[in-house]
This record gives sequence, C-alpha cells and structure tokens, in this order.
Amino acid sequence: MFQLLWILLIGFVLGVLAKLILRGPQAIPWWLTMLLGAAGAWLGNAVSGWIGVRHTSGIDWIRHLLQLGFAIVLIAFVSPAWSKSHPSR
Repeated sequence: MFQLLWILLIGFVLGVLAKLILRGPQAIPWWLTMLLGAAGAWLGNAVSGWIGVRHTSGIDWIRHLLQLGFAIVLIAFVSPAWSKSHPSR
C-alpha cells in the first residue's frame, strides 16, 4: 500500500516539474499529471535498467533525468490531445 502511495507521490512531483519545464499552459487535471509523471518514472526506470545505469554508487542522476524526460514527453503529447477532447467552458 505504501509503495503505491510513494509511486503516486513521485509521479505527482515529476508531473509538476515537467509542467514547469514545458512552455505554455498544459490544461490537464492534477490526476492526469500524476499518472503521466508515474508513467514517466516507470519508463525512465525501464530504460535506465536497459542501458545499465539504474543502480550506481551515489545518486542515480541519469535515471532521474530519464524519468523527468519521459514525464516531459508524455505531458507534451497528452496535453494537446486532452485540450481538444475536453475544451474549457
């Protein structure tokens, strides 16, 4: 149970950081930001394991940058699609 809460918390933090890095408004709800951030973290972990940099001595900067990068890409692609399908009133 705590692992799921941790994943959602990290997903929210990554999603918010990704939204801050991207230009312009991203009109997606907070729960979608959290889910896309969590998906970015999952993809970043998978790729870092695939290229062999998942576990290093010290802080895993490459893994964290990959997680943030994937969160940015996911939010950049999903946000326009969400805005088209859910126009603001």
